Amino acid sequence: MANIKSAKKRIKVIATKTARNRSVRSAVKTQVKKVIVAVDAKDLAAAQTALVVAAKAIDKATAKGVYHKKTAARKKSTLATLVNSIA
Repeated sequence: MANIKSAKKRIKVIATKTARNRSVRSAVKTQVKKVIVAVDAKDLAAAQTALVVAAKAIDKATAKGVYHKKTAARKKSTLATLVNSIA
């Protein structure tokens, strides 16, 4: 355990940020999973709708600093390719 006051504060701040990042990542993963399930079911309309929601969630996570912008672009591109494969 840290003895210095600033180090103790950093531990608290990091715990808070870690919890937020974990929550945001989990929400993105849920949206991505919905796209994959729709693609597996060959449901184009549902897949396209889920893709829009997932892309928005990824963009929000990127804006919050959870994902790097290139990571977000890669994730959205992969999902779009999946959806286009059933079109």
